[in-house]
Amino acid sequence: MNGTGTLRSKFRGVKKELLDRQTSMIIQSMTIDELYLEILYEILHNVGGCDVGCEVGQHAMLSYVQEAFKIGNDKHTQLLTKAEAKEPPELMLNVEVVEAKDLVPKDPNGLSDPFVTIYLMSNSSHRYNTSVKSGTLNPVWEEHFSLPMSGTVNEDSLCLEVWDFDPAETVKEKMTKIFDVKGVKGLRKLVKEIAITASTGKHDNELIGTSNIPLKSIPAGGMAMWFSLSKKSKLRRQGVVKVRLNFSSEKNNQVAAQEHRHLLRIVLLHELENSKVAPYWWCGNFSAPAEAILTQHVAQSGLSQLDNSLVQWSVYCAVTPDHPLSFNLFNTLLDKLTKPLQSSLVIEEDVKLFWDGARKLLPTCYSHIRKLRKKTAGDKTVMKTLREVLKILYKLSILDVPECIDLFPKTSYGWLRDDAGKLNVYEVLNQAVIQGASDWFVHILDNNECKDNTEESRLQHLIRVIQLVRSDLQRAVEYYDRVFIEVMSFPYTKALYGLYESKIASLVEPEVIEVCKCLKRLQYNEGSTTTVHLAGGIAGVTGLGAPEVANEPLSMGTTLFELYLALQRFLLLGQGLNETEWSSYAISKFHGWFFGGVAQWLDIAAFKALTRIEKAVDLDNLVPVDTNVKYSSSGVDTLAIFYQIKIFWQQLAWPDVEGCYTFVAKIIDDICRCCVFYSDKMANRVDSVGTVTTVYEERFEVTTEWCVAINNIDYVRQSLEPFVEELGMDDIIQKMCEARSPIEAQRCKETLQNVIANAIDTVKNKIVDLLEVMIKKMMPSITRFLVEGAELLHQDCSSMDRVMRYLEANLDTLYQHLNNENFSRTLDIVWEQLGEVLYELIQANLEKRRPPSFFSNLHECLKIMIRSFRQDNKEMYSSDTLKRVEYLLKLHGMETRELIHEYHLGRWQEQQSIVEPKMGILTVRAQFIDDNLKIEVMNARNLVATDSNGLCDSYVRVALLPEDSFANVVKPKTQTHSKNLFPLYDEMFLIPLSPEQRGIADGLLHFVVKDKDMFSVSNTFVGEAYLHFSEIPDTPAPIGSLPQQHLPLSKPNTVDGDAIKALDSRQGDRQARDFIKKQRQKMPSKQFFSLG
Repeated sequence: MNGTGTLRSKFRGVKKELLDRQTSMIIQSMTIDELYLEILYEILHNVGGCDVGCEVGQHAMLSYVQEAFKIGNDKHTQLLTKAEAKEPPELMLNVEVVEAKDLVPKDPNGLSDPFVTIYLMSNSSHRYNTSVKSGTLNPVWEEHFSLPMSGTVNEDSLCLEVWDFDPAETVKEKMTKIFDVKGVKGLRKLVKEIAITASTGKHDNELIGTSNIPLKSIPAGGMAMWFSLSKKSKLRRQGVVKVRLNFSSEKNNQVAAQEHRHLLRIVLLHELENSKVAPYWWCGNFSAPAEAILTQHVAQSGLSQLDNSLVQWSVYCAVTPDHPLSFNLFNTLLDKLTKPLQSSLVIEEDVKLFWDGARKLLPTCYSHIRKLRKKTAGDKTVMKTLREVLKILYKLSILDVPECIDLFPKTSYGWLRDDAGKLNVYEVLNQAVIQGASDWFVHILDNNECKDNTEESRLQHLIRVIQLVRSDLQRAVEYYDRVFIEVMSFPYTKALYGLYESKIASLVEPEVIEVCKCLKRLQYNEGSTTTVHLAGGIAGVTGLGAPEVANEPLSMGTTLFELYLALQRFLLLGQGLNETEWSSYAISKFHGWFFGGVAQWLDIAAFKALTRIEKAVDLDNLVPVDTNVKYSSSGVDTLAIFYQIKIFWQQLAWPDVEGCYTFVAKIIDDICRCCVFYSDKMANRVDSVGTVTTVYEERFEVTTEWCVAINNIDYVRQSLEPFVEELGMDDIIQKMCEARSPIEAQRCKETLQNVIANAIDTVKNKIVDLLEVMIKKMMPSITRFLVEGAELLHQDCSSMDRVMRYLEANLDTLYQHLNNENFSRTLDIVWEQLGEVLYELIQANLEKRRPPSFFSNLHECLKIMIRSFRQDNKEMYSSDTLKRVEYLLKLHGMETRELIHEYHLGRWQEQQSIVEPKMGILTVRAQFIDDNLKIEVMNARNLVATDSNGLCDSYVRVALLPEDSFANVVKPKTQTHSKNLFPLYDEMFLIPLSPEQRGIADGLLHFVVKDKDMFSVSNTFVGEAYLHFSEIPDTPAPIGSLPQQHLPLSKPNTVDGDAIKALDSRQGDRQARDFIKKQRQKMPSKQFFSLG
């Protein structure tokens, strides 16, 4: 084995049939020394030139190989001597004639029929010809030839000759080509050919051009090149021909490949050791000596490009687990190997060799993917490396793996699931991605441990975990997902999300449900948000004394909501990644975990709203925020607080329609309570504002603060309905209609509308209450001014001016700063309050027995006020109380005689409403003739029996009212008609009147029917009737032509009239006492006079 002849028998000079039998044995028994000797032999017999081998030199190559193989000097000298003693190698020159272009035409038709002859100068007798390509100047051959080379390789050269084939033709046959002749030159050639054929009969081929290629110019790795064709007699180029050249030997292919694998591994490890290159950076660039040695071995071993690529793949894959190489290197090799493998151009042994290398490479690829998070996301190098790894996986995934190959052994892939069966590259990629995510999730939990075991701390821990997981998904979406999809059509982020969501769901769900069970509900007194206590906690009713305890439910609920939002954003990301199947995720129903906590969130939102409203009111300086509006900062702040609750609701985005209705109903109720709370706080804010104290008096002045406070409340009230619409109530009702029934949805809608309407009415009432408080504060001053005005109206002219100035100043402030609706409300309240004040004044001063002049003056003051505030002759007020008070002032301001006549007018009005007269009917006619009054008393019917015999002795007395205006007028009386209930009087009376008497507007004819009693002091009153002057026609026509007037007779049957009460209040007035006594006598039965 160590002798020269023995080595020679293994590698050189062995016949082919023997070599095949020795191959397997040689591959197994080859030693480093034998391989080293072979490489020395190849260096000594270097082939080719103009490449790295020539530039490096033989000495450098020998030094390099000794260093790479780690051979001592003595042994190196011994083996070098053996290599020098060997015979030169038997090499072959492989020539592929590819094509030619721009050949010079040699035929009369302007074309040629070219073929190529090749031979070595050292053996010109062995010539090789290509086929003939007819009628072309750009022929394509692509034909291969192998020429045996002599020992003098560096002195030999390859000759290329391109000929035009001239077939054997007769003169006649040549004459037929005359029509194919091209140009004068072509005609000259045809004539020459015909002449030669006719004279000699020869048909020699014509040389187009030649090219000479020195063998030493051919690189050891071979080359493909265009060569120019020349001809001695021609100066210009005759065309170009493309030839592919390389050297080979007759060495067995498997032996050569095995040698090259050993050599490549030794050289590669030596290169990596010397270069100290970083992992994954070496991309196939050898040093010059190494490149020269490898090239020579490929050339002299006769390895094809495919063989060399397979060797490189095998060696690089074997080395990379310990010495990671550039993934781009493997991609380049796969580009060369994929098509031959798919086309079955690779023998079975080499296919197994290829997949054996892939099996060694794949763990590195999958490890890179699993540990992707250790790289800097977005870094160009990281992204490039990832793309290269995925390209390797893709190219391997499209190849068929032999059944006998276990590409993913459990020893190398301990993280693969056992139940997966035989996996392909794509499936293992999926598991690698999932395993990497699982490892990262464990890393997150290990490095973000919960600080303590409180519920708050656990919730914060869950939020941090979700945020870190979401950050990983965001990085995947931003950087990696596109690469995975482009190269492998693999949804990287979607695969990550599938793992993360299940782990987060299993981690968060039990914790949230437990926390929600233990939540302590907030309850608070809306009068003061500073006092907060809990009820319904797990330990029963619990008071919150210390501030830190009071903060617990707030912070807990806030943290729980932060967790909800974190899960919501996490699910939203999943919906974007998996638009069709996201509902299958365990986390898609996460909102159900929080159902018990939503009520507290809403309580917290309401509590915070009340707190902020209270602070906003305290900080409000009650100055309009802008010249164009009439409300101040707290109104704007309160509306902003409401919209923060709306934002909370939008963030909640509760998907369940029934829960939506429940929660939005609570939100609406809370907002309504906030409105009422704001109204109360604003009312309290201005309660002490406006009091002016001087030396002489203390009075209330309406200020802009009061107006702004009222406007603020109204501004907040007006925002309620738009706010509810923005909560999406209509959409919720529509969904309920679809999920339940239209009737039930309508009932729910009406419930919410009633809540809103009640809140709006409540706030409106708050505004009215505040206006009433403000006006009540004004009333003491107004009352004082009115009393002074009533007492000194005609003595001190400034008394009414003062009350008017006071009212005008305050109402002007209200008009300037209130909106129109509230100003109108204010006026209504002013008149209502004024009516109540005046009524109290009337009652108080009646008790003081004030004279009628006092009430008359008070009435005059009221009329002055009404005239002052009347606009466009419209009724200034609608207060029933004030109307009543004005009437009472009018009555109490009358003289006694006027009151008596007012009583009679009241009796006349009562007469108009009698439908069934019980005292009988009196029929009369009356007319005015100029200033004379003619009266005809005609008859009476159905008189009431007053005598014991059941009859009546009646007569009629006529009087004109008021009595003091007709004191000089005779009171006519009819004759007495005895024992008759249907007397016929038929008497006519003519009463002359003065023009003044005739012009009295409310004059009355008073008909009194009495029963004449012969034995009594006074006659018995039967009934009375009235005829108003306005009911008496003024006509000179005969009275008989006038219609009869049937007047119902009646008796006073009530003592509750305002006029009679006014008369009764005048205890010292004799006229009033006598009149009341007289009216008492008319009563149908004895009644005690009482005013109640």
